[in-house]
Amino acid sequence: MFSGNPSAVLDMAKVRSSKVTAKPTPEIEGYPVRNRLLLGLPSPECESIYSQLTHVELRTHDVLEDVEEPIKYGYSVNSGLISVLSMMEGGKSVEVGISGNEGCTALPVAVGLKTSVSRLVVQMRGTAFRMPAQVLAMFLGQCPVLERRMQQYGQIMAMQGAQIAACNRLHEVDERLARWLLMTQDRIGSDLISLTHEFLANMLGTRRSSVTVAAGVLQKAGLITYSRGSVKIEKRERLEDAACECYQLIRRHTQLWEKEAI
Repeated sequence: MFSGNPSAVLDMAKVRSSKVTAKPTPEIEGYPVRNRLLLGLPSPECESIYSQLTHVELRTHDVLEDVEEPIKYGYSVNSGLISVLSMMEGGKSVEVGISGNEGCTALPVAVGLKTSVSRLVVQMRGTAFRMPAQVLAMFLGQCPVLERRMQQYGQIMAMQGAQIAACNRLHEVDERLARWLLMTQDRIGSDLISLTHEFLANMLGTRRSSVTVAAGVLQKAGLITYSRGSVKIEKRERLEDAACECYQLIRRHTQLWEKEAI
């Protein structure tokens, strides 16, 4: 007879029960679905949408959408990181948003539009489930939950873009770098982030030398370790303290809207 803590017995029973009742992870073409937007769809819509999706690899620097170009596909990111870039006529760009497995691309399609106003580039390789934009537009009328969630995610990305634009104008580079690292870690789920100073300079809209100084400040404080081509986050909580207010504002607004979403 077990003579230990009764609460421990109950906890063990709950664990066993959760293992029995836990739903298996859905798959598409034999690949597990990790995209939160897809996982949140009701069963009837899953049956319709999943059958139209194809698993694809996302390679670093792949351009998924470009400015004023027709949107060819909608991507539901399973892993990796997508940068949303605002492009200037001279070819310069600045990042105004990042997206991971919490959302999808082709957001204009959800409101009846066919072209993009931004360039969407794979910044960290991963995988996604892809559907032709024309097929997606057709299915949205039959899948109201997917349509609504894409529209809601579009609002989240618009809010993110507005806050990042203000951030780039008002805050110091080391604060912005801390904010970017935190947002990236939230989406890739890893302490180790592959990047270069040149890449970060383009993303943050500043000079490479400024990024070098900012990374040195964070490393000297023991918050990150920088080596050629990668950054390791050493102290997450202290990095949050070092970031500008924009990180917490974006996270708080996003969490609030996710709770409000129906």
